[in-house]
Amino acid sequence: MHASPARACGIDFGTSNSTVGWLRPGQPTLLTLEDGKPTLPSVVFFNAEADTVSVGRNGLSEYLAGTEGRLMRSLKSLLGSSLIDGRTEVNGRAIVFRDLLKEFIGTLKARAESEAGRSFEQAVFGRPVFFVDDNPAADQLAENTLGEIAHAIGFKDISFQFEPIAAAYHYETQIQREEIVLIADIGGGTSDFSIVRLSPQRAKAADRRSDVLANGGVHIGGTDFDRQLSLAGVMPHLGYRSTLKNGREMPASIYFNLATWHTINFAYTRQVWSDQQRLYIDALEPERLERLLALIENRAGHWLAHQVEQAKIALSADDQATLRLDAFAPGEMHTLSRLEFELASTQLVEKIESTVANLLPTAGIAAERIDTVFFTGGSSGIPALRERIAAQLPKAQAVEGDLFGSIGAGLAVDAARRFG
Repeated sequence: MHASPARACGIDFGTSNSTVGWLRPGQPTLLTLEDGKPTLPSVVFFNAEADTVSVGRNGLSEYLAGTEGRLMRSLKSLLGSSLIDGRTEVNGRAIVFRDLLKEFIGTLKARAESEAGRSFEQAVFGRPVFFVDDNPAADQLAENTLGEIAHAIGFKDISFQFEPIAAAYHYETQIQREEIVLIADIGGGTSDFSIVRLSPQRAKAADRRSDVLANGGVHIGGTDFDRQLSLAGVMPHLGYRSTLKNGREMPASIYFNLATWHTINFAYTRQVWSDQQRLYIDALEPERLERLLALIENRAGHWLAHQVEQAKIALSADDQATLRLDAFAPGEMHTLSRLEFELASTQLVEKIESTVANLLPTAGIAAERIDTVFFTGGSSGIPALRERIAAQLPKAQAVEGDLFGSIGAGLAVDAARRFG
């Protein structure tokens, strides 16, 4: 720990939650950002009734309370996508998606500075190992975009660190001996892994490149598990995969949009409304389409996605979770099972499992030599995922970090090391 406060902060702009870390003597590393908590949900809500903009829990609660407006979530998913330079209409105004990120990250900076009682001009930003899979040019563009936004909101000097490496630096502050560690950072948008050699002695070195044995990642995270659970367990009740009178299946695009956080608003266009009314007339099971039309009319897509996310979290601990459909089908409830969730997410788990398997030969390390698996990220609690990763590493102990705070805390360690 530094004898005096660090000059720079660490910023973990996450798909679902964001944190800011700052090393200072005798104080918690993470700064409180909302309601006394260190996490700020990565949400922006445009309140149409009051013509205001809210972020975080406040924005989410306004939306879930039924306030008329537009909710934007999973903003990080815009980085590296063609949507980043696009725009959307909000309360009659055209909003550029890039400006949405400025709005949120600017709020993150302002709240951190208010809590710290000082301004920050230097920062280390976390980034996934890959913003975009198998496309180095798009991946670099995503990092450049985040850098441009950071400069636009007032940072003068910034650098980037892989999120799992940041989590490794946080874990390193807790150990007494050398360990070879697999960092498993399974967040809202990506699953990132690093194999790192850590020890109290190595922590003192300025250059840690030789201690990083391998990095890997895949663009799969908690929002993908939400989508699969929604498509398998919920969307069929709204007509997904149902049959029309001509024998064809219902067009799937609206269901994929409703099951994916950052495309939910695409379901609310006039064109979609007229298309679905026409399909309703041709549906063999019109009662399912009635639920879909009610959801669109009530703009309950984000509400439903939130219910699915809560069910996913519950299924990490329980065998069943009850889903309420009140916002568009009053009095209706639906039970989801863990088995249903595991079957729906089999391919996701297998892709993540193979990413870990490919990392071992890259690091030149036998599975038996991994001492510890350090889990962080809000989606790392999914039981099937943990079991499959643990099965590959027979001698490793499993350690659970702060699922939402390890990266921000580690970025603060790195910021102090880089900027003093």
